[in-house]
Amino acid sequence: MGPLKEKTAIVTGAARGIGLGIADRLSQEGCQVAYWDRNAAESSAGSLPADALSVQVDVTDPAAIDKALGFTLQAFGKIDILINNAGINGPVAPVWDYPIDAWNRVIDVDLNGVFYCCRAVVPHMRAQGSGRIVNVASITGKEGMPGIAAYAAAKAGVIGFTKSIARELCESGILVNAVTPAITETDLFKEMTSQHIEAARQRIPMGRFLKIGEIAAMVAWIAGPECSFTTGFAFDLSGGRATY
Repeated sequence: MGPLKEKTAIVTGAARGIGLGIADRLSQEGCQVAYWDRNAAESSAGSLPADALSVQVDVTDPAAIDKALGFTLQAFGKIDILINNAGINGPVAPVWDYPIDAWNRVIDVDLNGVFYCCRAVVPHMRAQGSGRIVNVASITGKEGMPGIAAYAAAKAGVIGFTKSIARELCESGILVNAVTPAITETDLFKEMTSQHIEAARQRIPMGRFLKIGEIAAMVAWIAGPECSFTTGFAFDLSGGRATY
């Protein structure tokens, strides 16, 4: 078994894309994983590991999160790792044309959902005196991007939230970090225009899109025992694009 043997994890947005890749990677490293998503999850291998859970939950609903957490704790007995990955891109439009309901939805899923999940899980981690939280933000949260102001604002909020909660938990045994990936080829491409996708690729010095496996590998390391003295940090996954 891997370095995460006997550890347990929750991964939100785990039914597809980045979240599924992260959940499967943690499982491969020995972790018992709860695949949280609005939709039923299946691993990339076609079926979940025998010791895994598929939990349907809406991360914008605090009551649903509490219910899902109770179910997960009943099955696992503890939560060692929380990966806040659930997110949506939203429409591509200038701010003056951006639909208000779409703005609110993006903020609710991408930022409020991270807060709700942390608010629910952290008390259990504090009680056990240990934990790892990794929040999936975006390079867009550092730099901004025309046409997706809601997404950029939400992801910038995730970075600020990560730094704040990390300092609150510095002496608790709980480390909280974020990753800031560049654009990754996932189903979210369906929500973007071809012009937007190409413009994003051109901003990556390495000249290619990020791979899900590359995100999963970094997240697994951050959530593992070798990352022991870093908290409140935003780990770069931008192919050379990030300047800080």
